[in-house]
Formats: sequence, structure tokens, C-alpha cells
Amino acid sequence: MQLGLIGLGKMGGNMAERLRRAGHEVVGYDHSPGKRDVESLPALIEALTAPRVVWVMVPAGEPTRATVKELAEQLEPGDVIVDGGNSKYTDDQIHDVMCREKGIGYVDAGVSGGVWGLENGYALMVGGSKDDVAKVQPVFDALKPPTPKDESGQEMPGAGFVHAGPVGAGHFSKMVHNGIEYAMMQAYGEGYELLAAVDLIEDVPGVVKSWTQGTVIRSWLLDLLVRALDEDPALEKISGYAEDSGEGRWTVEQAIENAVPMPAIAASLFARFSSRQEDSPTMKAVAALRQQFGGHAVHAVREQEVERPA
Repeated sequence: MQLGLIGLGKMGGNMAERLRRAGHEVVGYDHSPGKRDVESLPALIEALTAPRVVWVMVPAGEPTRATVKELAEQLEPGDVIVDGGNSKYTDDQIHDVMCREKGIGYVDAGVSGGVWGLENGYALMVGGSKDDVAKVQPVFDALKPPTPKDESGQEMPGAGFVHAGPVGAGHFSKMVHNGIEYAMMQAYGEGYELLAAVDLIEDVPGVVKSWTQGTVIRSWLLDLLVRALDEDPALEKISGYAEDSGEGRWTVEQAIENAVPMPAIAASLFARFSSRQEDSPTMKAVAALRQQFGGHAVHAVREQEVERPA
């Protein structure tokens, strides 16, 4: 089928390539002149045959909101917009109302797979009406991983793709997925730190690699940690600053709103905040309190770290 794709970055560009390899026609638009097939959104719409499907793969937030709004003003009844970024599910519900007023379908697709999706396929969590999802299904089928088989050789239908529910359900599912990802990465990181902190373990990368086969904690994330340690065994080339892109925060917000206990995911989110502090004000207060009530020693700030007035 024919697809318009807006956003040809690391994921969008690979998705376009995977779709083309599967025999689909992709008309791509990007702000970067070297990547795009057309020069503007109107030109992209003009290049597509109605009813059109246009997939938005740009950063979440205002870039996506502006793109969807512009498309809704230019597309025609019967066309479908797919948001494949990491938008908050409440944005999807607003976009759906706006599009429905113009007779345009709207589908939200949570996409996981990163830069590896070109070869491995992308896990897809989709929200929208049954009819709108059906219009995009050939694209979903091409993007998702091959159907896996169980130990007996039987195919496992449904793995790698789900129509999770109405509009918003796709990105809500991806939000929870990313919250779990936060906690898993935090656990691997803490395990790595403890291994590296003791003299008893002489081959930390080797221990981590040994976990990748036959253990209950093996995973693709663990494979990626092994890859990182192969490239930099002591992780000396990277700082300990970890950004968060929003989904972890939204997951914790929803946990609070729905009274669902999520201590592991919440702790992993707060750990990312801690990573951005060179000298924690909280721990300064803790040290001061220990000195006040118990006379415990505190470590003075080294002279070279003190900012002196000019």
C-alpha cells in the first residue's frame, strides 16, 4: 500500500526502509532536505492517492501537535492520520476529536524497537477504531517482527502487535511499557555497580555476559548492556547523567491517579533525577542532620570545589 511518512530520523528513516523492503510505497517528508522525497506537507498530501494514510513520526509534544493540526486542515474525509511517536495518550484523545469533526480517522501507535527495528521489526501497540486500524493493517504487518514460534514449533499469533483499544490505548500501553523499561534498566545498573564495587569479582563484563543465556533475567536490554561493556568495559567514556523522555513520569502519574502501587518504577524515575545532581542538596541535609543529632562526622567541601567571588 501507499503511505506518507513525516519524520525520517533514526526510527522514521528505518521504518520507511523496512516498509519499502516489504513492497510498500513510502512518500517521506522531513525538515532535512537530504532525506525527504517531497518539499512540503501539501506536496506530500498531493503525492498520495485518496484515501490516504499519513504516519507522523516526529518528537512528542508541540511538534506532533502542530503536525497533526496542519494535516487535519489539509486532508480529506476518509483519510487516516497515525501518530507513531511517544505522545501522551490524552493528546491522542484531543487529536481524535479534532480529526473526527472533519471526517478524518486517527490512530495512535506506540512503537518499540529503536534503531534495531529495521532488521528485527517493531513491537506495535495500537489504539483506534476497528475500521481505521484495518486501513493501516498492511503497514503494521510489515513493521512488526516475524511471527515467533513456541518450543513445539507452533506459531504464536499476536506477539509483536496488539490493537489495544480505542484511541489513546496504544500510547497508554507504550507508556506503561517504557515505565517497566525504566525499572529494568535501573535494576541492571544497580547490579552492575555492586559487581564493580567489590574486589571479589575480577571480570565484571564476563559476569554480566554470563547472565544472557539460561537465566531468568536474560533479555534484550541485558544483551545491550553486554554490548556497551564490550565497547567500554568500565563505562569510563560516558557520564552518569540519565535523561527521561516523559513516559516514566506519566506512568507514575497514572499510578497515583488509579491507586496502583508502583514502587520499582517510581524509584527508577527518581534515580534518573538524582543522576543530574553533582552534589545532592538532599544528602547535604541528611549529613547535616546526622551531625546535629548524633555528632556524626561530615565531609567538608574541598577547597577547589568552593566557588569564590571574583
